[in-house]
Amino acid sequence: MHEHATSLLIELGTEELPVKALPGLAQAFFDGVVAALQKRGVAVDTTGARPLYTPRRLAVLLPGVAVEQPEQHSEVLGPYVNIALDTEGKPTRALEGFAAKAGVEWTALERTSDAKGERFVHRSVKPGARTAELLPEVVSEAIAGMPVPKPMRWGGHDYAFARPVHWLVLLLGNEVVPAQVLGVASGRSSRGHRFEHDQAVEFAAPGDYIEALRAARVLVDPAERRARIVKQAEQAAARAGGSARITEDNLEQVVCLTEWPAAVLCSFERDFLAVPQEALIETMEINQKFFPVLDAAGKLTEYFIGTANIESRDVAEVSKGYERVIRPRFADARFFFDEDLKQGLVAMGEGLKTVTYQAKLGTVADKVARVAALAEAIAPQVGADPAQARRAAGLAKNDLQSRMVNEFPELQGIAGRHYALAAGEPQEVALAIDEAYMPRFSGDSIASSRLGQVLAIAERADTLAGGFAAGLKPTGNKDPFALRRNALGLARTLIEGGFELSLHELLASAAGAIGALPAGKDGATSSADPAELYDFILDRLRGYYADRGVPAAHFNAVAELKPASLADFDTRIAAIGTFAALPEADALAAANKRIGNILKKADIAIPAMEDPALFVEDAERALGEAVEAALGDTDGPLQQHDYVRVLERLARVRPQVDAFFDQVMVNAEDPAVRANRLALLKRLADRFGAVAAIGQLSA
Repeated sequence: MHEHATSLLIELGTEELPVKALPGLAQAFFDGVVAALQKRGVAVDTTGARPLYTPRRLAVLLPGVAVEQPEQHSEVLGPYVNIALDTEGKPTRALEGFAAKAGVEWTALERTSDAKGERFVHRSVKPGARTAELLPEVVSEAIAGMPVPKPMRWGGHDYAFARPVHWLVLLLGNEVVPAQVLGVASGRSSRGHRFEHDQAVEFAAPGDYIEALRAARVLVDPAERRARIVKQAEQAAARAGGSARITEDNLEQVVCLTEWPAAVLCSFERDFLAVPQEALIETMEINQKFFPVLDAAGKLTEYFIGTANIESRDVAEVSKGYERVIRPRFADARFFFDEDLKQGLVAMGEGLKTVTYQAKLGTVADKVARVAALAEAIAPQVGADPAQARRAAGLAKNDLQSRMVNEFPELQGIAGRHYALAAGEPQEVALAIDEAYMPRFSGDSIASSRLGQVLAIAERADTLAGGFAAGLKPTGNKDPFALRRNALGLARTLIEGGFELSLHELLASAAGAIGALPAGKDGATSSADPAELYDFILDRLRGYYADRGVPAAHFNAVAELKPASLADFDTRIAAIGTFAALPEADALAAANKRIGNILKKADIAIPAMEDPALFVEDAERALGEAVEAALGDTDGPLQQHDYVRVLERLARVRPQVDAFFDQVMVNAEDPAVRANRLALLKRLADRFGAVAAIGQLSA
């Protein structure tokens, strides 16, 4: 850091900012200020610095900022000497014009040379601007670059921001930097908590910022608010004999709603616990940003925790207010649940016949029938009960007609599980109805039960085949049927569930069940191409494996083979990782690539087997014996899909491969010898290729 450096504080005071956008706005403001300073050559120390924000303010606090730019060196190239000077060595109009523009006599110009010859150049050095002079522009530039979701206007001016702006603190060291931004003049005065300290808070220097606001009942560091919220919620839950359910999304929003958070323990009538707990939790978290309290078994209790933005002197009244807000929502949920139970899950299914799934693909009932048939066919291949698979799939969409799901769409499947159990369906069937939707989101686990996995696979295979047949393939960011997410969910279930199913056959069955759909007015039809669907799924897997640290070359080596089973695909990926770590790997990958190129250029028929009698060189005899032994040793492991053993055994052939390429000319003049050598190389390459395209590992 520059020896002439000081601290910097920028605080933009606003009306309450939009909750979900707040962290992004704060990060963009911080990044924008740092970038704008660095762009101007001002040295910045960001050690320990991070965005500071509350609902009413965005702040940048930097421990070290240079007080001025470094010297500004400039170099402007002028005309070449042969153009700049005439035959008598006097300046031409070109040189005089260049010197005048530079503001110096032509004799003060320097000379430089490049490939075209010698030319004049004007070099100058001027002192850097003071950082204080640059800051108004820096702040304006950072604000202009922020991703404001819905800009607002206030007053009779033409500028806009996420919310009206009321104050600006701009301190460089202990000095206020004069600036006018979004209609407010800079100063050293902020505001405290809206209710507990609604008055000016002045800062003598940037280093006072966090503590001065804390004294004014504002915790400006979001990490400090987060820790306080969690600690207080856990303490309140412990008083109720349970533990707080704190999801990252809910916690983030509470952090963005408060300046001085205070936990409030509340409760509701135990009768409401007869309602599926997911509905109650959904209401508490999504609608009210409360933290439910769970017992030791993870079951919802009658307690919950609200987070006030103030430490009330009458906590009981605050608690009553939170309880009063939640009661009508809970009453609605109980009504929906009771009415749904009266109707019953089976009866709900009748309504699916009149609900369109997609114009070309028919009703939801049509989709259910296809998925049920597909699930019934898959089940016996993976050790699940086909009758239960058909039953579960046949009921899996019925809860879409329930009052509960109509009010709480996130409970699809979850409500179905509760209604199935209430109707006396087997536990396995009820669970599968719920798990058919898993994974529900990125990072979610796959279905835990075999029956649930079968339903998840059948559902997604039908969705993909239907989407492609109906011409709904994703384009750019548009993916209305979430086909990318369905493809990844299907692939993950097959891989992580260890399914030795043929994906080619599964997709062909799904596409066949949908058949050809009308594609246009001319009577043309379209259908899903299983090969295209397979490639689409592989594209999703590319990112899946990249996230797990698998190099692209390893993925490509397996993807080239297009294995039928994705569980087998995964086993091959793991084997490639083990092989790549062997000392022989690089040389053998290069050899495979070389063999592939040789075989592509072969202009002669290659026999299925080499003939040892046609070997001429010792090196090819040695390779022939080594390949024969390796093939014999790897037949069994290959059948058992023990690809690690196969590749480790083949790696031992490296010395003979190296010697062969050193001492043997593959393209011998004798056609029989040449064909024999090609046959030997092909047998070795084919055995490697039975695991993966090893040549892909060679750069």
